[in-house]
Amino acid sequence: MKALLYHQPGGPEVLEYVDVADPEPGPRDVVVRVAATSLNHLDVVQRNGWFQMDGFTLPHIAGMDVAGTIVAIGSDVTHVHIGERVVIDPSLAEVPEGSTLAGMGDLYGALGVIGGTVAGGYAELCLAPDTHVHVIPEHIETHAAAAFPSAWLTAHHAMFDRGGLVSAETVMIHAAGSGVSTAAIQLAKAHGATVLATAGSAEKCERALALGADFATNNRDTDITGWAFGVTEGRGVDMVFDHVGPALFAPSLFALKPRGRLVNCGNTTGDTATIASLGHLFHMGISIIGSDPYRYGEFGAVWREFVEGNFHTPIDSVYALADGAEAQEKMLRGDFFGKILLEP
Repeated sequence: MKALLYHQPGGPEVLEYVDVADPEPGPRDVVVRVAATSLNHLDVVQRNGWFQMDGFTLPHIAGMDVAGTIVAIGSDVTHVHIGERVVIDPSLAEVPEGSTLAGMGDLYGALGVIGGTVAGGYAELCLAPDTHVHVIPEHIETHAAAAFPSAWLTAHHAMFDRGGLVSAETVMIHAAGSGVSTAAIQLAKAHGATVLATAGSAEKCERALALGADFATNNRDTDITGWAFGVTEGRGVDMVFDHVGPALFAPSLFALKPRGRLVNCGNTTGDTATIASLGHLFHMGISIIGSDPYRYGEFGAVWREFVEGNFHTPIDSVYALADGAEAQEKMLRGDFFGKILLEP
């Protein structure tokens, strides 16, 4: 099969479009012919050598979000069949014995991740445990399924499992043009919250409003603390959903109401953030919550919510797999809204 991989960290020039061996399924595995895979920030962070997950090895085939058709199954697979369209749960927690990907389920250590630590969707074929594929209903397009896993599971887990967001609360969501934030906006609205969105351009703000955000502002030229208090009539927000990190960390903390919470699930602008005032933090009872890995059972539940609801992920652009370097550079520039896809 063809795959886009790299043998050493570096810029886009290290990516190679080459022939590699087809994956062979174990008794509890399936092989999926990839129809589409979506890009994530981790793809570039690991390629550049800025950060690698525990268990990461070279050469590496990225691509955590994969949708396609089953073309081979292991001898003990009974609940899915060749020819079915599926989306893959990339987290390798609770993988059964009999899968060649078993034994990498340490949530707080070397958690295996398809496309993160083992071969992923930047290829014509992708191996997955049979327990980690979910059938795509006829009314869901393959591109929508490929854009689902990382964005929707990250957003849902951070806001509801870790953050405890409930109906009638207010949440400020940064980087509204990113895949995870487009998911967060829709999920928060579906659960009855008021959504304040921030983004890096007026166009992205308009598109965030179209997705359902109640208010939106350009975070490049706005005092987001003052703006948040203005639109909430002086109360502040109950929650900040943050995966930007240091660029907006301090004003986000000051935008929270008493006993508000900031839930962080990413660090796209750096790995070190400053708490500007410990006095403000403890006096106002502010909570800073890290969003850990989602659990195995969450994927199926969130997938059902997605397919049964009126949700969608904006697809910014689609590239051929061989042009993956160009697609990654587009993502790094922030020149997108929603998800960027690759097609083998």
